[in-house]
Amino acid sequence: MAKAILLSAIGPILINGDDRQLRSIHILDAGESMPAVHPADAAPRGSPVAEAARQLDAYFTAGFTAFDLPLAPMASPRGEALRAAIAAIPPGDTLSYGAVAKAVGSSPRAIGQACARNPLPIVIPCHRVVGSGGAIGHYSAGRGIVTKTWLLDHERRGGLL
Repeated sequence: MAKAILLSAIGPILINGDDRQLRSIHILDAGESMPAVHPADAAPRGSPVAEAARQLDAYFTAGFTAFDLPLAPMASPRGEALRAAIAAIPPGDTLSYGAVAKAVGSSPRAIGQACARNPLPIVIPCHRVVGSGGAIGHYSAGRGIVTKTWLLDHERRGGLL
């Protein structure tokens, strides 16, 4: 397992994966201490983890939004379909849980659960899924709604700090 820590505008982000795929992204919240990455676990140059760190850094600093990373597969075809529907929401846009659910023949609750369990926030942009009428809804990464609002504002500004 390879790891990297990216210091970002929303705080430290822990990136995990292996030599073939990205497995998780964890946006640390204010109460979490930053984990140390042992040199033996550091992501080698060109690895999926190193590439994710590079692309995420570009997201925060240069308006980059076209993530192209090998992602660990979901446990089921249904999970893959839900993830694809969330990933299809364009940067700067939002869709309600109900609208995403309707697009994939699911329920708003299933979309909410997929967002809450999303192991790859930002790359799979669950922050772009909102409540009905544009209500911000919940966010399970970082500092919750504060982080979600920051990400949405960042994208609406064109991704530039």
